[in-house]
Amino acid sequence: MDIQGERRLIAGRDAVWRALNDMEVLRDCIPGCQKLERVSETVIEATIAAQIGPVKAPFVSRIELKDLDPPRAYTLVGEGKSAAAGFGRGEARVTLEEEAGVTTLRYTADLKLGGKIAQIGARLVEGATRQLADQFFTKFAARFEQPAAAQPPAAAPGRRHSIYLWIAIALAGLLGFVYWLTAR
Repeated sequence: MDIQGERRLIAGRDAVWRALNDMEVLRDCIPGCQKLERVSETVIEATIAAQIGPVKAPFVSRIELKDLDPPRAYTLVGEGKSAAAGFGRGEARVTLEEEAGVTTLRYTADLKLGGKIAQIGARLVEGATRQLADQFFTKFAARFEQPAAAQPPAAAPGRRHSIYLWIAIALAGLLGFVYWLTAR
């Protein structure tokens, strides 16, 4: 299953990159996120509760960040598993382009599903995945629409690699890694 999308965020690329690397921001924005932690500079583990059609289960995901080009792009490679629902594996590429204080976040993800979740039907799974990605991006974009004083402080530059595509990959983990996310 191929998924792609783009979002325009009213913020500079550096601010978006920092937010995509902030575990608290991601935890708040990822639908059903129960756990999100950095295992190393390039590995993230997550547990996400998801419901796709009749299948409702927690997915345990492991995402690795590759091809890092801060603050412009990265690739997320990951896998999500659920004993009750099956698994998902995927890879997502996220790019950020800034023009006049507006950052365009583009993402593409290729996901492979197995187990019960794959039996539900590609259309249902793809629709649920797009809905989860939309929920994530809506919450994420709203963080940049708040007055500056109300926004939480961003992580210091260079301290973490961007993990927005975990979101693509975590969403993939949500749906067996029905994820991505992308960073704008």
